[in-house]
Amino acid sequence: MKKFILTIGLVAGLTAFTFAQDGHAAGDGHNHDQAAPAAAPTSLADIKMDKMTHDYGNIKQGENGECEFKFTNNGKEPLVITNCQGSCGCTVPQCPKEPILPGKAGVIKVKYDTNRVGGIYKTVTVNSNAKSGNIVLTIKGNVEAKPVEEAFPANPTPSGAPVEKKG
Repeated sequence: MKKFILTIGLVAGLTAFTFAQDGHAAGDGHNHDQAAPAAAPTSLADIKMDKMTHDYGNIKQGENGECEFKFTNNGKEPLVITNCQGSCGCTVPQCPKEPILPGKAGVIKVKYDTNRVGGIYKTVTVNSNAKSGNIVLTIKGNVEAKPVEEAFPANPTPSGAPVEKKG
């Protein structure tokens, strides 16, 4: 009996699903016969980076974590950078807001928080209208911890203090 009820339920569900589909007629205003819209024209802007990776090497904790990535617009129309995004909150990029004209140069500044000790391997994704699409810049290196300062430095016996005589 359970199998019979399950079979009836399955058939009723499939029937309802089939009739729930929209039927479209040729003249229903849905433009069935029109071709797909044309693809957006390819941009003529082109970004050329001077480097794709910045290596800090070994730097001390708290030192300056700023670097620059220089670029040129080698295209034939203005280059517009729409977004720069670091891979985490410790990597903060700063990109030009104004369009870069053909043949002109610009700079993307990146600041890394060097209070975080250890290896660095972070990325910055740059979105623009360049024909090459998005680019990914990389920063790497190693932040070495500051030497630990002694809370109470060892003081030798101050001069002029009485010295115990052994005798």
